[in-house]
Amino acid sequence: MTKRALKRQAREGVFDTDHYAQESKVRRLPDRGGWSPISANDGRDQSYLKTLKPKSEGQARLLEAIDEHNLVLALGPAGTGKTYLAVAKAVEALEAGKVGRIVLSRPAVEAGESIGYLPGDMEDKLAPYLRPLYDALSDRLSMKRVKALMSEGLIEIAPVGYMRGRTLNNAFIVVDEAQNCTYVQLKMLLTRLGWHSTMVVTGDPNQSDLLPELSGLAPVAQRLEQVPDIGVVRLAEQDIVRHPLVASMIGVL
Repeated sequence: MTKRALKRQAREGVFDTDHYAQESKVRRLPDRGGWSPISANDGRDQSYLKTLKPKSEGQARLLEAIDEHNLVLALGPAGTGKTYLAVAKAVEALEAGKVGRIVLSRPAVEAGESIGYLPGDMEDKLAPYLRPLYDALSDRLSMKRVKALMSEGLIEIAPVGYMRGRTLNNAFIVVDEAQNCTYVQLKMLLTRLGWHSTMVVTGDPNQSDLLPELSGLAPVAQRLEQVPDIGVVRLAEQDIVRHPLVASMIGVL
């Protein structure tokens, strides 16, 4: 290193000039002044949690119903944020310590395609059907944290068929795509609710992959509307938050 460089670094306070006064085989490495993992916080925001705000009156009613009731049914067309808001409230409750785990359930109903051709075991075959729940979780938490919570059992994603016989205590349960559940399946799911738990059932009765007479979401919601302690929120076209064309299509299709 030249004398000019040594003088400049000595002037900037990086080197100790006495250290180079005598010849030595062991010398201190120069301090580059770069970032260190043990340094003070550099002020970067590492949080994936976003502020949850309703974008319509219907979404505001849904969030209010989730806060006030232990059982909520959210019915509405595609794009109204039913699943996203339910998963977001579940993550919020878990992070606040209000519940001990999150249970996400979805029916694995074939929409014109057979799952038999998919590679892998049963868990691999069901993964594409549960993908929307993973997307909603990853939008609220980092994927690294989602995988950690799933490995610890704090987040569980299971098909409807694996829910029979269980009692879900101290949990936040989200049942997505409930229009693909029969009346008997929905009755089974609703009776899984345990102590200190909240359940949100979402679906669009007009987009069922079952025969119209087999889908149980509409009759179940109609009967539960008469129960005062259960919230039934019906979202409409004006609550759609996707592309404006989605609302236009829903109105004519």
